[in-house]
Amino acid sequence: MPLRLITRFGHPTFVDLPWEVPLIEWDDQRIVKPVEGLHRHVVRFIAYGGALYAIKELHEATAMKEYHLLRELDDRSVPVVEAVGTVTGRVAADGEPLDAALITRHLDYSLPYRALFQNGSRQELWPPLLDSLALLLVRIHLAGFFWGDCSLSNALFRRDAGALSATLVDAETGELHRTLSAGQRAHDLMLAETNVGGELLDIAAAGGWSDDVDASSIGRDLVRRYEGLWTALTDSELVAADDTHAIEKRVRRLNDLGFDVSEILLEGVGDQMTLKLRPVVFESGHHQRELLTLTGIDAHENQARRLLNDIRSFRAWLERTHPSERAAITDHLAAMRWMAEVFTPAIEGIPAEARRKLEPAEHFHRILEHRWLMSERAGREIDTSVARDDYVLHALAHLPDEKEVLVTGIGTAADATT
Repeated sequence: MPLRLITRFGHPTFVDLPWEVPLIEWDDQRIVKPVEGLHRHVVRFIAYGGALYAIKELHEATAMKEYHLLRELDDRSVPVVEAVGTVTGRVAADGEPLDAALITRHLDYSLPYRALFQNGSRQELWPPLLDSLALLLVRIHLAGFFWGDCSLSNALFRRDAGALSATLVDAETGELHRTLSAGQRAHDLMLAETNVGGELLDIAAAGGWSDDVDASSIGRDLVRRYEGLWTALTDSELVAADDTHAIEKRVRRLNDLGFDVSEILLEGVGDQMTLKLRPVVFESGHHQRELLTLTGIDAHENQARRLLNDIRSFRAWLERTHPSERAAITDHLAAMRWMAEVFTPAIEGIPAEARRKLEPAEHFHRILEHRWLMSERAGREIDTSVARDDYVLHALAHLPDEKEVLVTGIGTAADATT
């Protein structure tokens, strides 16, 4: 079978890579080495211009299955790495058949979970880490996906306004269904509990966790967080047939969890109705989409929530200081003035060499946190520009560059990531 490359439009063709050579033997100046992670397959990270791509070597049937699963999950609004292409029909120079390859786009600003603990014990990271993994697991289950290998190692994490957001990077063990049964979800949870407990032991062995922590309790904590979120999203409740406030309250509660509702089911007779929001219609990103609509800023969900709160505070200030114009100060107008007078000056005031360390929305969230702390100490409101300058001087200078988490150099098989 001849060499066959399938790549999505808008990405390189990758025809210039040495496909006749096993990945473990690749020697190319564009190869970069990822931060340490746990791995199952040989993977190489290749830089093309400003983009980075992960190339994973595996059996052809598995590569094609994972490629199509990742694309379908993306279509169902599940946070997954972008599937870019597949390579089949690879043959070595001596005629020996080689495994196929799956190509995905590397997620900017993302880190494997082990990298979050590289500076020693970081036990405070476990709650947001478990929250983000639980939310990811809920979202894939709502989409009808049985993961089969849920673990911290099979996700990437990005900082999101003090929290972490998780993205699925390994779907090869998964199965996609219209919906999942309670038994399928329970089995996936059991596997997740076992895997996360084992990963905690790895962190402890590396000195990133105290010796007296029970690994099994962390796995159970993940399950508790998952079950609480699943209940909040899927439980039904009794409401009066004409109680629109109760319906709105339930929808708002789900919005606060980061989910939208596009379909509401009401069933019953007479004055009593059963309200249920169908799980298949929930999508994460309510605040993210609202911020994008108002400002054009594409941020993560928690960042978007925080920025929207600042926009609302700014609008309230505009209405107080310009009472005669109150009726004309719409959400859109307030957002545009906030962009011009608050957000843009704050970001542009960060030195260029330091600005690239974090995404603009994450920078601004941290400036807001810094401003709040400074105001608390001063006993008065601190101006955003003053807080920004202090943030750059005393906080930002000590942060690692999270966009450049990859160090140029040729990796080894141990550098692979699933």
